[in-house]
Amino acid sequence: MIVSQAVMVGLAVVTVALVAVLVARPRAFQAEKSGGKILAFLAFFALPVVASAIGLSAHMEASKTTRFCLSCHVMEPWGRSLRADDQGRLAAAHFQNGRIDRDHACFTCHTTYTLFGDARAKVGGLRHIYVNYLGTVPATIKTYKPYDNRECLHCHGGARSFEEDDTHRDIRDDLSSGKTSCLECHGPAHDVDHLTGVAEWRETR
Repeated sequence: MIVSQAVMVGLAVVTVALVAVLVARPRAFQAEKSGGKILAFLAFFALPVVASAIGLSAHMEASKTTRFCLSCHVMEPWGRSLRADDQGRLAAAHFQNGRIDRDHACFTCHTTYTLFGDARAKVGGLRHIYVNYLGTVPATIKTYKPYDNRECLHCHGGARSFEEDDTHRDIRDDLSSGKTSCLECHGPAHDVDHLTGVAEWRETR
């Protein structure tokens, strides 16, 4: 992030310099002069392309954050479920005990459901944005398809506590194939319908 900020500051300085040259010496941009062609190329092609690429990269990184995901009003209950003071709740237990990166909690557990998964997931992520700003938010929020065990096994698969558990060992093939969902035993993940009256956990540092 520090490098990106330095580059952006550099681009801003170059932009100001080019604008200053344009204002002070507009003839410097005349196409018949080789120096003018270079300045014109920088000002009207190279700089905008580079700035757009850096800006897109910065926004893509920002959209991986938990803060971004929960910035939509409709997602507020899911945000509260992460901080529910109840260790029996799957999402809360993972979030509060550092089993996932809190700053990227949503992205960590929903990588196939965001702008950063496969092509289908990217389209789905864009659909979220469209529905939130231009469409009609459905009364019931749910994933487009059942939650993929791959997201759980990405972290838990190979972990001693998982591998040495008799129940997990007995149904390992079914978990890997998706025949049996992890959430059948450990769900629901967020249980946002039962948050009323649940106290909020506050992080202490």
